[in-house]
Amino acid sequence: MKILLIEDERKTIQYIKKGLEENDYVVDTAEDGISGRNLAFRNQYSIIITDVILPELNGRDLCRELREAKIETPILMLTALAQTDDVVEGLDSGADDYLSKPFEFKELLARIRSLTKRQSKQVNDNQLRIADLVLDINRKSVIRAGKKIDLTSKEFSLLEYFLRNQDRVIPRAELSKHVWKVDFDTGTNMVEVYVNYLRKKIDKDFGSKLIHTQFGMGYILKEA
Repeated sequence: MKILLIEDERKTIQYIKKGLEENDYVVDTAEDGISGRNLAFRNQYSIIITDVILPELNGRDLCRELREAKIETPILMLTALAQTDDVVEGLDSGADDYLSKPFEFKELLARIRSLTKRQSKQVNDNQLRIADLVLDINRKSVIRAGKKIDLTSKEFSLLEYFLRNQDRVIPRAELSKHVWKVDFDTGTNMVEVYVNYLRKKIDKDFGSKLIHTQFGMGYILKEA
């Protein structure tokens, strides 16, 4: 299980990271809100733990940006601000739970277990994700790195099929059958044309490419 820890006090980072790793968690860390936000956009985490008072971007605004980007990863706030109004404001910004400093490490572990268990019950087939790209089936929306991407109906269907079959080489004939509902015609380049349309929208303006060509075999959606 992978956790993102956003905290500006290095002693606190070392203490929490060491304890989590001893409990078999994988931990990425960031010391300011901007760096933490960028990691959250680029990677998938089981839970995000963030302080409220952070350089560059505070924890509450960070939560709001992640939720606006449709990133639904559970967020646990750690802070010395423990007044009721502080807690309410943190939860209203999009956090799922709030733990006041100082705290017992076993309580932190209990909160993590509770949040991840709750998240696993909420997982459904309506949101598909790879790297920093999120496709929401109900909203018919696609967001990558916080940027909304407009797709045609057929491009959306093509991306959805890629996401449901990521890390697997998909032959052109399979894409033709499942996305266009027709048998593959070797005399047309319809699949190639739409894959290129999709690439221009979800890959061109971003650092890492997600759609890769396997020459002679088909295409694969995967992180580089």
